[in-house]
Amino acid sequence: MTKSPREQSRDVIELIDEPSRPGPSPAGSDFPTTESFEDFYRRELPRLLVLARALAGDFAAEDVVQESMLVAYRHWSRIGRLASPAGYVRGICSHKAVSLVRRRLSERRALRRLASRPVASVEPLAGEADRFWAEVRRLPRRQAQATALFYALDLPVSEVANTLGCAEGTVKAHLSRARSELAVRLGTTEEPS
Repeated sequence: MTKSPREQSRDVIELIDEPSRPGPSPAGSDFPTTESFEDFYRRELPRLLVLARALAGDFAAEDVVQESMLVAYRHWSRIGRLASPAGYVRGICSHKAVSLVRRRLSERRALRRLASRPVASVEPLAGEADRFWAEVRRLPRRQAQATALFYALDLPVSEVANTLGCAEGTVKAHLSRARSELAVRLGTTEEPS
């Protein structure tokens, strides 16, 4: 009788693996003795690094291996009792490495598509406008936000309040304080509201 491909692959993994647990299992035990995760980690880390470097490259290999070992650590009570914990974790590592490579390729394609699109250009600010916005950036955070929304985007006070999640009166207070401070800093007279 022939074995299924899945059974054959398990046999291959078991042949490739070194014995994963030191010593024989206790007499009468259904499960083999479980190796500590720390011992498993020390023994398998170099092998997983080789596998990850082959599949994902030097740059990402260590991250892939650490993520694989983290999965193994979280589920060690189950994985440690498998016939081939090392084979199981190698499978996790290879899947993570291949997924990473696919994700990077997908990101590169997306970046190429974005790079081919026309880019909107923004005219540089005139000298006085640049100085004005530099002073706005020095204001307290909420005053700067209210000022930018009101003047740069030309939003009404009600929309500025909605954007900032505050009352219209609060926006008016922020704008009034910002105008006063900007008038002092820029040496101009405050415009009436």
